[in-house]
Amino acid sequence: MSKTNSGNFFEDFRIGQVIAHATPRTVTTGDIALYTALYGSRFAVQSSDAFAHQIGYSKSPVDDLLVFHIVFGKTVPDISLNAVANLGYADCRFLAPVFPGDTLSATSEVIGLKENSNGQTGVVYVRSRGFNQKGAVVLDYVRWVMVRKRDPKSPAPAEVVPQLPRALAPDQLGDALPVIDVRKYNFDLAGSKHRWGDYLPGERIDHVDGMTVEEAEHQLATRLYQNTAKVHFNQFSEGQGRFGRRLIYGGHVISLARALSFNGLGNAFHIAAINGGRHVSPLFAGLTVFAWTEVLERAEIAGREDVGALRLRTIATKDQPCAAYPLKEGDAYHPSVILDLDYWALIPR
Repeated sequence: MSKTNSGNFFEDFRIGQVIAHATPRTVTTGDIALYTALYGSRFAVQSSDAFAHQIGYSKSPVDDLLVFHIVFGKTVPDISLNAVANLGYADCRFLAPVFPGDTLSATSEVIGLKENSNGQTGVVYVRSRGFNQKGAVVLDYVRWVMVRKRDPKSPAPAEVVPQLPRALAPDQLGDALPVIDVRKYNFDLAGSKHRWGDYLPGERIDHVDGMTVEEAEHQLATRLYQNTAKVHFNQFSEGQGRFGRRLIYGGHVISLARALSFNGLGNAFHIAAINGGRHVSPLFAGLTVFAWTEVLERAEIAGREDVGALRLRTIATKDQPCAAYPLKEGDAYHPSVILDLDYWALIPR
């Protein structure tokens, strides 16, 4: 019996299967510094213990997307080591703040299976949860991924496609954000004067700047999250694949777009939920990422006078500045679009 792990193929998954993922990870200030070096995120609450403590945190929390990537990385060896592509996310909630020194672990439950018509691959739907060292759930989300079959002749499972909400309701938001003292929130130091009431549904924001992706950076990021997917780091195997080169991890694109969004959304410091996300097309090293955001909805959170919620749709592009807000050409996405992300962010009132 082999002592090595070649990963699960589509026919290895079963509805209701629960997988406890290996390698708990203690998050350190070193991880945070490296994450900042990779993306240049500038949100004040996640950058400064003094700023965070002044408004009500015990200390600066870990960036929400760093938490997401670490939990996601735990799931890769069991869920997507043999993936063709990660297809999307839904019903994602950040449920408790994470601080340096906390240890994260993860489990996943298989909630859907659907073989593709080519008989070569299938889509696996999982609900993954991240826990801290006390057993509290800090993150809960669904993703679906296209996975290769080991044997194309193996019979297809009964098709199960889960029903997922289009968006989380505002009353499901805010668990990971303690009540803050807005009177002590320094808008000058935060880098933006704009509050919740300054944003209107339908408003579009061009985040202006672009960031070119370097091969070394996305390799470093993938390893930071202990993400072992071959498509991201193994040029020997991927050089023989359909693209002939490594794909940039989709979460890398999300973090780049989020960092770019600071220019226009500087006080939207906390991602409370991801309603849905789609990686529209692949990204490769050497290309430049741009982003723009549309405000879809503005909502109050029951019992919270300190912050309000903005439902945002952020679009990331490759080698395409966003002054014209590229999105669709007819029914299809504009060829430059690489990410379409719908999420709730919380912002001082």
